Amino acid sequence: MPVDFGLQVEGFPPDGDRDVIGFYRTLVGALSPEFTTLWVNDHMQFGDSPVIESWTQLTYLAALFPQLRVAHIVLGQGYRNPALLAKMAATLQYLTGGRFILGLGAGWHEEEYRAYGYGYPSPGARVAQLGEAMQIVRAMWTESPASFHGEHYTIEKAYCEPRPDPIPPILVGTSGPKALRVVARLADAWSWDAPLAKYEPAYNELRRACAEVGRDPATIWLTAAAEVDFPDDPAAFEAKYPRDAGPDAPNRPLGPTPADVVAELRPLAELGVRHFIIYPHSLRTLERFSAEVAPVLAPLGP
Repeated sequence: MPVDFGLQVEGFPPDGDRDVIGFYRTLVGALSPEFTTLWVNDHMQFGDSPVIESWTQLTYLAALFPQLRVAHIVLGQGYRNPALLAKMAATLQYLTGGRFILGLGAGWHEEEYRAYGYGYPSPGARVAQLGEAMQIVRAMWTESPASFHGEHYTIEKAYCEPRPDPIPPILVGTSGPKALRVVARLADAWSWDAPLAKYEPAYNELRRACAEVGRDPATIWLTAAAEVDFPDDPAAFEAKYPRDAGPDAPNRPLGPTPADVVAELRPLAELGVRHFIIYPHSLRTLERFSAEVAPVLAPLGP
């Protein structure tokens, strides 16, 4: 099975320009045929920085670029009632003709939880909520009506019509052992960060979780996220991660040359990763990735 790629799209151009639609068109125009998906973050605030709400953004992107599948990397499950989330996802799947992937996570950004009045449950509670949310979403998509009574969430004779066809894959982005056990039981796909040194420990934990529940890990669609930087002068490469993306963030972007990134991503493709979600530091980086990395990695597999 060949490898393909997705682009993580920021809300605004990095230079402060507010022509976001032009920015999106420019990015997608730079993609090579190996790119099949667009991904957006799900956040409401980082201090007073401008942040675009992700469902609205993703819906617009789905309409603007009908050749690509769309997804969140990943939704904070605590921000939306799970039954409403199932209905929103089913609606987008219907309107896009089956191009939606439901990316879901336990949530981590305490600032926006508290600012928006969600409270901030413990890590264990958020993971438990994630598991219940996934069960409700699946029930809503496959039963009519659906009922579920959990510790955190409850639905009673809830309809989701039209039900999604095909049913979107549910992807979970996590590295925590408890959350990986939720992945093993309930998810179709899993995402974590490149390179192999970052990815493999979490993948091995996922394999152990699958063994506990008797699931073949090969039935899980493996994806990996990679921040990439190809500066014009490789000596200017910043070998550290430049953004606050949570306590488990990778410590640096990949680079500084396309050959370096091929070497860093190749072991993941050989491990079984079939989809790479790329966050480029610049348009020039994306253009070089499309021309010099994606065609090289696309034929690879385990």
